[in-house]
Amino acid sequence: MDIVVRGKNVDVPPRLRKLAREKVRKISRFTHDAGRVELEFSELRNPRVSDNQVCTVIVHLKRNFVKAHAAASESAAALDLVLDKVAHQVARIKEKRVSRTHAPRRNRAPSGDVDVLAAPDGNVEAEEEEDDDAGIVNRIVKTKQLTMKPMGPEEAALQMDLLGHDFFLFTNAENGHASVLYRRRDGNLGLIETTG
Repeated sequence: MDIVVRGKNVDVPPRLRKLAREKVRKISRFTHDAGRVELEFSELRNPRVSDNQVCTVIVHLKRNFVKAHAAASESAAALDLVLDKVAHQVARIKEKRVSRTHAPRRNRAPSGDVDVLAAPDGNVEAEEEEDDDAGIVNRIVKTKQLTMKPMGPEEAALQMDLLGHDFFLFTNAENGHASVLYRRRDGNLGLIETTG
């Protein structure tokens, strides 16, 4: 396992580098395919924040990667917190892999089993779900069909809040193109618009 320890605008003392490498090696208990692990230590320069030492970890696995970050008043404490998160996520990935390959096949619902839901604008959308026991990593497990009425981004934001979703697909009334409104990590909204 390749372990990279670096500091973002801070110096990482040799003692902390050694401690980080020792603790990261324990991840191999949960997975055998961790090829590269990146640790980044940084410091928040806000005097109002007491937990200003931040540690971010990225574990590169064979088919995906795990990323987590944590903050604490000391770098070693932030390292412990973030490694707990990473260990939990890596263990969950391992459990999924094992359950997909070793679990007995369950009875599937008939293929015509479709739930019909009413959309907020009165249109009908169909929802179809499949079973989760196939070994394919990226597959479509739910399909929804809906009729979109043209609306502006402000109305789309209102609809998104009413539904409690983190994103909303709509036809933009201003240009007639498909658009996606989404909630960013900082709480603000982002808008993706198609062209042509």
